[in-house]
Amino acid sequence: MGKKVKKEVEPPPKDVFDPLSIESKKAATVVLMLNSPEEEVLAKACDAIYKFASKGDENKVTLLGLGAVEPLFKLVSHEDPLVRRNATMVFGIMASNNDVRKLLRELDVTNSVIARLAPEEDIVVHEFASLCLAHMAVEYTSKVQIFEQGGLEPLIRLLSSPDPDVKKNSVECIYHLVQDFQSRAAVRELNAIPALLELLKSEYPVVQLLALKTFGVISNDRETRIILRENQGLDHLFKILETKEFNDLHVEALAVVANCLEDVDTMQLIQQTGGLKKLLSFAEMSTIPDIQKNAAKAITKAAYDPENRRILHEEEIEKCLVTLLGTDNDGAKAAASQAISAMCESLASKDAFGIQGIPQLVQLLSSENEEVKEGAAIALANLTTASPSNASALDILEEINLSTGRKNNFSEGALDKLLDNNLSQKYSQMGYLSSSNIITDGFYDYGQVKPGVKLLSLEELNLQELNDHRAIILVNAKLPDVSFSAEDKSQDRYDGRTTSSSSSIRKSSKERASSAVVSPVEEKQESSGRSPSSLSKSSTREKGSRKGKGKKEEEKPKDEEELQTMSKIQQEVILEKVPWLPPFDSILLDYITDASKTILPLTTTKEQVVALAQFVADKMGGPIERDKLHEFSWELHISEIEFELKCNVVPIGKIKKGTFYHRALLFKVIADRIGIGCSLVRGEYGRAWNEVKLVDDSPQGITGLLLPPQVYILDLMYQPGCLMKQGSAEADHYQHI
Repeated sequence: MGKKVKKEVEPPPKDVFDPLSIESKKAATVVLMLNSPEEEVLAKACDAIYKFASKGDENKVTLLGLGAVEPLFKLVSHEDPLVRRNATMVFGIMASNNDVRKLLRELDVTNSVIARLAPEEDIVVHEFASLCLAHMAVEYTSKVQIFEQGGLEPLIRLLSSPDPDVKKNSVECIYHLVQDFQSRAAVRELNAIPALLELLKSEYPVVQLLALKTFGVISNDRETRIILRENQGLDHLFKILETKEFNDLHVEALAVVANCLEDVDTMQLIQQTGGLKKLLSFAEMSTIPDIQKNAAKAITKAAYDPENRRILHEEEIEKCLVTLLGTDNDGAKAAASQAISAMCESLASKDAFGIQGIPQLVQLLSSENEEVKEGAAIALANLTTASPSNASALDILEEINLSTGRKNNFSEGALDKLLDNNLSQKYSQMGYLSSSNIITDGFYDYGQVKPGVKLLSLEELNLQELNDHRAIILVNAKLPDVSFSAEDKSQDRYDGRTTSSSSSIRKSSKERASSAVVSPVEEKQESSGRSPSSLSKSSTREKGSRKGKGKKEEEKPKDEEELQTMSKIQQEVILEKVPWLPPFDSILLDYITDASKTILPLTTTKEQVVALAQFVADKMGGPIERDKLHEFSWELHISEIEFELKCNVVPIGKIKKGTFYHRALLFKVIADRIGIGCSLVRGEYGRAWNEVKLVDDSPQGITGLLLPPQVYILDLMYQPGCLMKQGSAEADHYQHI
C-alpha cells in the first residue's frame, strides 16, 4: 500500500471578500455607507439613519452636517424598491427641519419626490413622500415648485388612499398649496371637492380638521362655493356642527359656513332648510368663545350683501348679536360689534339694535381690550348715522367723557363720531366744524353750550315762546316734497299748531323756479297767528299783499273751511299723522343757485373763495369799516326778524345784516354745497371765521415745485375776500376783539 497523502484545501479566490457584519455606533460611519454600491448595505444604512433622525431635531442637524442629504437625494430614485423606500422615509422625516428644507430646495428635489407618488409605488413610499411635500409646502418657493411640477394631481388622487397617514399628509400638503390662488383654481378643475368632502367623514379628527381648514381657504372663491353647494357640502358642515363629539371641529366648520353665507343663493337655501335658525341658536347657546366669535364673523361676512341683510333681519339676528355682546369673551364681543356695524346698512336693523344694543356698546367703551373698544366705537358710529333716535346715546357718552376715571380714547372717538352725525350739537358743543363736516338742511346754530348740556331739538326750539335769548340760526334750503292722503291733506304740523295744507309743496318745477315762490317763514309774517312754516295756498301770492290779522271769510281756502267743520278729536288725530318739518328758506336756495352759476365756473380755488366771500358779505350788509363796527346794528335787525316770525328760529336767508358768526356760517353752507373745502370755527364774543387751505404759487423761476397747502383765515367783514395767513397779526386781530 502506498503512503496516504493529505489533500490540501484550496484557498478562496483572492478577489472575493468574506461576508462581514458591521456594528457601528457612529452616525458618520453609516453616512459613509450611503455611497456603497451594494443594495443591501444601502437599504440597511438608510434604515439606520431613519431611526437616528426620528429621535429628534438635533439628530437631523447632525446628519445634515455630515453630508447625508446629498447621497440620500440620489437614493430616492434608486432602482431597488427597498433602497428607494428607505431613502424616501428618511427624506420624509428630515424635511421637518428648516435647514434641511433649505438644502432640499437648493437641490430641487421636488420632482423626484413627486415621482414617488406614482400608483405603482409602495404605500409606505406614498406616506413619506407626501409627508416630505407637506413639510416643504410651508415655504412659498416650494409651493410654486410643487404646483409647477404637477404635484397637485397625484396628491388629490391620494386623498382616496386606504392608508389614513397618506390621506393626512396629502390633505395637509394641499392645504398649504391652496394658499395660492392658482392652486385653488386647479383644485376645482381637478375635481378635488368630492374627495375632500369624503375626508369629513374620516374617523381620524386630524384628517377632518385639515379637510375643514382646506375648505376654509378654497371657499373664499365663489366658484368653489357653488361646487360645494352642488355636492351637498352644507349638509356635511351642519352635521359636524350638530354633533357634540365634534366640538373641536366646530370653529373650522363655522369658518367655512361663514364663507358660504356670502352667497345669497346659499343664504336662501340655509334659511329654507331651517339651517339659519340652527346656526343662530348654536351661536347663542354655545359656551365656547371661539365658536361665538366665528359665528359673529360668519354673520359679518354675510351682512355685506343687501339681500342677506334682509334675510338675517327676518331671522331676528339682532337679538343674537346683542346676546353675544354680553358674553365673557373679548373676541366674541369684538366680532359681535363688527357684525352690528355691517348690519347697520339696514335701517330696520339699525332701529332694532337701538334700545338694547346701544347701552351695551356704550358699556364696552370702558373695556380694557383695545379691539373691543374699537369695535364698539365703530358700531356706535354706524348705528347713529342718519338715525336721530339712536343718536340719544350721546348723553351717556358725554357723561363718560366728563368722568376722568371712565373716559378713554375710544369713548372720546365714539363721541366725536356721533357728533359728526349731529353737526348742530357738534358746533354748539365743540365750536368747530371741519371741511369734512358737510352742513346739510336742518342744521341750526344754537350758540355755545357747555359739555353735558342737552341741546334741544329744532322742533322743541321752534315751539318755544319768543324770548330775548340769542336767535337760533336755521339752515334749510330743502323745499318740502311731500303730499298727504285725502283724509289728512288739510293738515300740516310745523310748530304744533293746525294749519291749512299747502298747494305750494306740489308746485311744478317751473313754478318753483319762478320768483313767486314764498317761504313758509314769509307766509307767517303775511298772516299773523300762523306757524312760521305754514304752507297755505296764499303762499303762491305776491309777497306783502296779505299783511294784517286774519283773512276775510270769503277769502278763506276751501280746505280751511273744511277744517273748521271737523271735530277737535278729528283734528288731533290728523295732526299726529303729519310729521313736523323745518321751515323752508327759499332765499337760501336762491343764494346756492346763484353761487353755483357765478362762482363754480371760476378756474382756481382761490378765485372761488374770494368771490364767495364777497358774495356772502354782499348778502349780509356789505363791508364794514373797522372803526364803525359798533354802528352796524345787526342785533336790532335780528330782533325785528324774530318779532315778525314770532319765533326764536331764524332762517339764515332772512338775515340781511349779519355779523361775524352769521357770515361765517353762510359761507360754510354755500361752500359745502358747491364743493369748496372750508372749516367753521367759533370764537368768543360773537366772533366766528372760516379757515381754507390754499396752495401758494411756486417761487419765481422755479417750475414744477409742489408746495404744501397753507391755512388762511377769510375776511368776511372788513375787506371781504382778503386772505390772512393763520397765525399772522392781521388774522389774530380778525379773530379776537
